[in-house]
Order: sequence, then structure tokens, then C-alpha cells
Amino acid sequence: MNYKTLILSALTFITSVVAPVAQAQNKPIRLIVPYAAGGPLDVTARALAERVRDTLGTVIIENRPGAGGNIGADAVAKAAPDGLTIGIAATATHAVNPWLYSKMPYNAATDFAPITQMVRVPNVLVMNAEVAQRLNINTLADLIAYAKANPGKLNYGSGGNGSAGHLAGEMFKRDAGIFAVHIPYNGGNPAQLALLGGQVDFNFDNLATAAPNIRSGKLKALAVTTLTRSSALPGVPPVADTLKGFAIDTWWGLVAPAATPKDVLARLNQAFVAALHAPETKARFAILLAEPVPTTPEEFGTLMKTERAKYEKLVKASGARVD
Repeated sequence: MNYKTLILSALTFITSVVAPVAQAQNKPIRLIVPYAAGGPLDVTARALAERVRDTLGTVIIENRPGAGGNIGADAVAKAAPDGLTIGIAATATHAVNPWLYSKMPYNAATDFAPITQMVRVPNVLVMNAEVAQRLNINTLADLIAYAKANPGKLNYGSGGNGSAGHLAGEMFKRDAGIFAVHIPYNGGNPAQLALLGGQVDFNFDNLATAAPNIRSGKLKALAVTTLTRSSALPGVPPVADTLKGFAIDTWWGLVAPAATPKDVLARLNQAFVAALHAPETKARFAILLAEPVPTTPEEFGTLMKTERAKYEKLVKASGARVD
């Protein structure tokens, strides 16, 4: 074999090895959002997809709603662990649903590899402003005192059995030592309309949803559910100021199939964490009253494990089931 033939053979070999790798790296990443387009999870996912284009290439958002997020989460769990399919893990899909649904298509504890937490959104305890004024309730302590002095007279609404608002209400009742009747509605919007119409006395609502009516004076915010004050409502104290340790936030983040290689997870984490730190991302998330929370994969994994343990107790105590 002469020198020229040797060089050509070497180039052919290198091309045969490198080309498939390059092609794989140029394939778009599929980011599965287990909820419908247009919601907060979808909006934040699309914002991040734009920010990582220079580092990861094209990221295509695929909405797979249904079964409380279980359909989309299951699609991620059963995807090839090559870093080309990732998805959103949310409070419902990875902490609540394992205890709420009698049959789950995936195992939230073992079928996923965490990448990073994305955001945290506070919930807020709100009352109809006119009802709060009539009952002379100005603080969370006032609400608890009224409930204890008038057992069985208060009720609260939520978006349905097992919803975030329902479980927050059950946690509040337990920690405050009070009783209030739970009235489930078919979604968060009907629950808020019932509160605005005076059909229910208080709700635990998502801050992004409740904020416009708080600002207009229709709803009175008594407390946020984060351990510390929210920058979106700096004048409203956390429930934890009155009930030590009370915290029940809405969160979501990014996960991959469980067998995804660690070096792939590290590359994804680096790109998405950088995107979450970007001022443009913070500005876009602020519109949704969502706080970016970039983490290591280990930190996000620990959060999900802790949240599953918390919600196991809450769901079982509430008696909520989806069969």
C-alpha cells in the first residue's frame, strides 16, 4: 500500500466514525411538556429552548397533555436514553400523582434522571376582599382565630380533588388545627370565580393566577406559601411566619430517561443552568411571577424525593384518589 492510498484509507475510516457522531449531535432535542400549549410550563419551556439554541442546537417543544400530566411524563420515561428526548417534571407528575392515581404508567422515583430544577412559583392564600372585611379578617392569624371560634362555618375551594389548592388547604387545616369544608371545582378558573362570587371563603391559588385580582383589590392576600416572602408580593408574609415550617410551592424542572449517560446529563445541565441565569430568562419568567431556580442534577433529585414524601402524607390524609 503506497503513501497516498494509506492517507485515503485513514480519511475514509475517520469519516466513517466521525460523521455519524456529528449527525447525532446535530439532531434536534425533543422537550416533552406534559400539559397543553400556552400554560406556564409550556411558556417557560419555550423560553429556555430559545436560550440554549447556540449550545445545544434546536430544541423542539412537544406538548403531550392528558391524565394529569402522566401521558407526557410516561413518554419521557420510555424514550431512548440518548439525550435527544427530555421532559418537564412537575409537582403533579413527580410528587402528587404517584399517590393520587391507583395505577401509574411510570415510576417517578426510578424512571427519570434529573437535569435541573427550572422554577418555583409561590401559591397564595386569598380571600374575597368583601368577605374578609365583613368577617374582620386582616391577617392569617385572624383567619385561624375565626375558624376556631366558628367551627364548621368556613369553606375553601380548589381546582379539584388532589389539586395543589386542595392539598395546600388540607396541609393548612392540619397545621393550624382548624376545620373547613373543601369544595372541589372542575379546574382552577372555576374555583377562583367561586371565590370572587363569594361562594367560598378562601382558596390557595397560584400566585400568577391570583395576582391580577389581588392588585385590583378584589382578593385579599393573607399569606404566601413559600418559606420566605415573594418578591412579587413583598408586603405579604409567608404562612411559615404563623405556622412554622409550612411550605407548599409549585415547581417544575427538566428530566431525562433514567439510563441517560452522566456526561450527557452534565452537558444538558450546563446549558440549561446558563439559560436560567440569563437576565432575559429572568425577565420573561417574571411576567409569570415564576422564579428561576437553577440547580445541580443531585439537588433537583433530592427536591423531588423530599416532595414525594411530603405529598404521600398529604394525599393519603386528604383521601383523594383517581381510579
